[in-house]
Amino acid sequence: MFEAAHLHKRFGAHVVLEDVSMRFAAGRLTGIMGPNGAGKTTCFNLLTGRFAPDRGSVRFEGRDITGLPPRRIARLGISRSFQVMNLFDDYSALDNVLVASPELRARGFSMLGGLVEAGRAGDVLAQVGLAGKEDVRAKDLSYGDRRALEIGVALAARPRLLFLDEPTAGLGTEATARIAALIAGLKRSLTIVLIEHDMKFLFGLADHIYVMHWGQVIAQGAPARLRANPWVQRSNLGLLA
Repeated sequence: MFEAAHLHKRFGAHVVLEDVSMRFAAGRLTGIMGPNGAGKTTCFNLLTGRFAPDRGSVRFEGRDITGLPPRRIARLGISRSFQVMNLFDDYSALDNVLVASPELRARGFSMLGGLVEAGRAGDVLAQVGLAGKEDVRAKDLSYGDRRALEIGVALAARPRLLFLDEPTAGLGTEATARIAALIAGLKRSLTIVLIEHDMKFLFGLADHIYVMHWGQVIAQGAPARLRANPWVQRSNLGLLA
């Protein structure tokens, strides 16, 4: 469904990604893991159009999307969340989801005549566990609810491919379990690519995982295979409960 081939990216003299290739199969959840500074988020930014690669190519359903701006990539059916939450804090939860809907964008973001869209936005909020909180401002939600809302905003565009950048960052045990259950439900109908620092969480959900270090892919495979990988076992990435 999605393929990145031989991606390179540098910022000044600093090489961030070097010859990174990945493939994401339809209907599967693929994880990307690695220590801080491994290049995971930069890789995400290249895959979703925030940055253009210096070399290499990105293809979605056979179409070359290398270097396309994020808005054009999003319109093809690709959506993403961010490691640092990106919400309209003074808007209600419902309005945050509405702003991301294709119908509202088509009307120039006019909120008039949007009863159907409001209903769909309410369904999205229910899907991410925020039913009954439609009118709560984003900044007044708990941290766990804000994480769930950001996933809801990504879902509002009705993507076929969903990128999630560390959706459990800063969450406690109970909130992490809630996000895990949400993503487990989403993977039944969506292709998902997930960066995650919580390896127990990632190994419990992913079908295939890429391990990055120093801007390169140094291992890949199913979770069971990676558990037996000597490098993963020797590193902090191997500390799985």
